[in-house]
Amino acid sequence: MQGLTGAAPVQTHISAVFIGAETVFKLRKAVRLAFVDFTTLAERERTARRELELNADNAPGLYRDVVPVMRRPDGTLALGGDGIVVDWPVVDWPVVDWLVRMARVAPGDFLDEVAGRGGLTPGLLDAMADAVVALHARNPVVARDQAVALRGVAEGNAVAARQAGLDAAKVDAWLGETMAWLTRQADALRGRGAAGFVRRAHGDLHLGNMCMWRGVPVAFDALEFDENLATIDVGYDLAFLLMDLDVRVDRAAANRVMNRYLARTGDWALVAFLPVWQSIRAMVRAHVEAARGHDEEARRYLDRALGYLRPVAACVVAVGGLPGSGKSTVARALAPGLGAAPGAVILRSDEIRKRRFGVAPEQRLPAAGYTAAVSRGVFGEISAAAGMIAAGGHAVVADATFMDSGHRAGIAAAAGTLPFLGAWLDVPMDELERRVAARTGDASDADLGVLRSAAQAGIGAGIGAGIGAGSWLAVDGADTATATAEILATLATRA
Repeated sequence: MQGLTGAAPVQTHISAVFIGAETVFKLRKAVRLAFVDFTTLAERERTARRELELNADNAPGLYRDVVPVMRRPDGTLALGGDGIVVDWPVVDWPVVDWLVRMARVAPGDFLDEVAGRGGLTPGLLDAMADAVVALHARNPVVARDQAVALRGVAEGNAVAARQAGLDAAKVDAWLGETMAWLTRQADALRGRGAAGFVRRAHGDLHLGNMCMWRGVPVAFDALEFDENLATIDVGYDLAFLLMDLDVRVDRAAANRVMNRYLARTGDWALVAFLPVWQSIRAMVRAHVEAARGHDEEARRYLDRALGYLRPVAACVVAVGGLPGSGKSTVARALAPGLGAAPGAVILRSDEIRKRRFGVAPEQRLPAAGYTAAVSRGVFGEISAAAGMIAAGGHAVVADATFMDSGHRAGIAAAAGTLPFLGAWLDVPMDELERRVAARTGDASDADLGVLRSAAQAGIGAGIGAGIGAGSWLAVDGADTATATAEILATLATRA
């Protein structure tokens, strides 16, 4: 069928993809493997149509239709469908196979390629997370016991890993630790299912299955052939992308996507499960790479699968200061290196406030978004979320003004017995004004008027340089890199 596009297809173990100048055709191979059976024409048609159904909303226009491959009376093949070769089903020729027809994506627009050339900018990482949030919002809720399902997934991956030739002792150790995690978290996993977090998700959400389409990142190629494998907790779905970013790019990229997702959803509870979810996803990669003969990559993923399960000390850090003091810059710099992968959860008051009003972080709120009652709710959520996340063993960086002594007390109490550090960023007023005036596309709505009012209120409340006399550390915020280093050094003495 090379004549489809004039070039040999790209082969995988279950499909052949014919790439033309503007159109791509995907053919399922008539194969039976441990996880899929495409040997019947009916199943190839069903899964082709299911692929179209699952992906059409995620990437409008990328997936076009499903077309039949028919045999002419003279034995040659023809494609049916709108504008292809023949008018099917008017032409009564037997169908011998089915193709998914898609638009062509430029090779450099796949996000694994973008990542490989260092192109995952902060804005693109945020947009990737937004795409996953939108995908999960569209996914239907399904009742399923994830505690049981994940045990089966872990056992199946251990079998596949051994068969692929991975170190049996390491695989056995991984399986034992994974089962212990799942046993401890069984009730909590079931609770997430009861709360609606188990959905018919993407199922295969890694960098290679995201691309730029019409100027924005989208997920495509959702897992279509096994509903059980793709009916999962949305956090487990996200965990594949986080693991992929952590291993193939860096922890900062994974941390940014995680925190953008959390800021948009408020699903703070999912981080307690990330160690085991990321570990399972890394083991999938390990045995797939081993089966392909990529031994070094396979060992790297196997070691990472074990590493995700190792306990890492958690902490709570609060970064306060006036608008423009660099709180968010410092928080983002701190987060990737704190606690379990992919780093600390950032609880940013500006983002939490926007989510509580149902808008994107960059959308401005009216004055009604800044009443005392709203602010009490925001800081209440920061303290409650910090306590829950920290109790689950994950690190937290809280990013807010923290001018109110009650807010400072609340975040300190949330740390419980974990190490806590409050840091106040001191920056000269002229520099604050310069930063605030230059700020665009940010979650903060603070303008110069807000800054000056806050500064006056802070002086009246004794906030600023004098905060160092209390339990909070006063840090020179003129250079955010230096401020970050000082906070980390101080935190190390409290661990």
